[in-house]
Amino acid sequence: FFSAFGLFFLWTPEMQWLMTMLYDTMQYYASLFYYLVSNGSFEKCPYFADRLQAKCQVYSVAITLGYLWGKKHYRAESLAEDMRVNFRNVAIPGTGIALSRFVCCRLVALPFMLILYPLVCLIAALNVGYKNKGSKTAPETVSQAYCEQLVTPQDWFSYWRLNSFLAALHEAETHAPGYRQEDKWTFLVEGEQAGVPISPYLKKPEAIVVKDRHEEGGMGLFFFKNATVGGKWILQERLDNGEFVKSILPPNAPLSTFRVMTASRGGLTPDEPRLGNTADETGFRRLPKGHVSAISCVFRAGRLGANTDHDSILFDVNKETGEINRGTRNMHWYKLGLDKIFTCPWTSTEFYSEHPDGGKGDIKPIKVQGQKVPGIANVLEQTCLSHYLLLPDVPLVGWDVVLSSKGICMLEVNLSCNFFKGSFDHDEYFRFMSEYFNFLDTYRLKKKSD
Repeated sequence: FFSAFGLFFLWTPEMQWLMTMLYDTMQYYASLFYYLVSNGSFEKCPYFADRLQAKCQVYSVAITLGYLWGKKHYRAESLAEDMRVNFRNVAIPGTGIALSRFVCCRLVALPFMLILYPLVCLIAALNVGYKNKGSKTAPETVSQAYCEQLVTPQDWFSYWRLNSFLAALHEAETHAPGYRQEDKWTFLVEGEQAGVPISPYLKKPEAIVVKDRHEEGGMGLFFFKNATVGGKWILQERLDNGEFVKSILPPNAPLSTFRVMTASRGGLTPDEPRLGNTADETGFRRLPKGHVSAISCVFRAGRLGANTDHDSILFDVNKETGEINRGTRNMHWYKLGLDKIFTCPWTSTEFYSEHPDGGKGDIKPIKVQGQKVPGIANVLEQTCLSHYLLLPDVPLVGWDVVLSSKGICMLEVNLSCNFFKGSFDHDEYFRFMSEYFNFLDTYRLKKKSD
């Protein structure tokens, strides 16, 4: 307070960058106090009133640390437990420390967000300023970078966390049945019943035995009981990439998927998620206009010799034209260990117009950027229809879509979903998020008043 008071009298136009940093920091703390201590509402929050992303961001942090922390999560005992599990292989680039350590308990998470996180934002901003040293705009660059990372972060992790927060809050308040689809077996069974083009699975045999060719004495022997008869394992034949996908991958690449993100307004009316639309005699085969929309599409290009596309190049796809844009990676977020402090880049500098495994040995160069995904409109329509058919009551779904040799199929759904650095309409996204936050806030405030 006294620092702010002193700066008020010492202020000059040249110090505007510092005042901006101070103002955003004060609003950040005031917002956290407003939600955590005063139990304020999202709709009436006076802070960041004209900056919707900042308002959504700080609201999600406060409600996570307070109201939602210990609530039952749809795939864990609590939201805190879910974060501990899913943050254990992720670190702020350049630190090497798994983020799960900072959510081990609320007594650690609160000081982290109150003290350490603003400090991390400042260090990152100073790094940006250092790269622009000597420039007259260096102070303004530091200010802009600090404020952006503090309240309007643009990195993929922050959007993943925000999407995950919405899913956790929405399921905790509405108990929407669509969240059952996180279970892969439920998704296959109910998806098949609903007419979703799922990946084929084997209904028989009831079990299989896998043996090592050489081991004896009962070793190297494994039994897998089919989920169709109550077992744990889903038995499927291997899917192959279709011809187009093969053409933009190296030989011996894994099945490579498209991450399509869809958004549904049905979660705002959980008792009637199809908004009053009724099926005709053939069921729901057309998507009601404006109900579910595709908001992002990314091609995950698998690497040479890999088993899956989890270590992949992320190529953004124009969802209007199907044209593939340049690719990038986010693997610097997965560098763990204190030695990574000295070796891990703070920001991604990897960009690709071609597949990086092309042009090696006997492999010809593989151009990816500029290629067009055939039938992109049909791919997105099928994905949106699948969202509407199977889980219209879930706000956001990340679909792993395969363009296989047998056609389009939905491999699985991800409800705490990740854009994988895909492009999307930010203004529309935050309007969507704020509408859900306003709706879900009524549950929280009612429980507090009771």
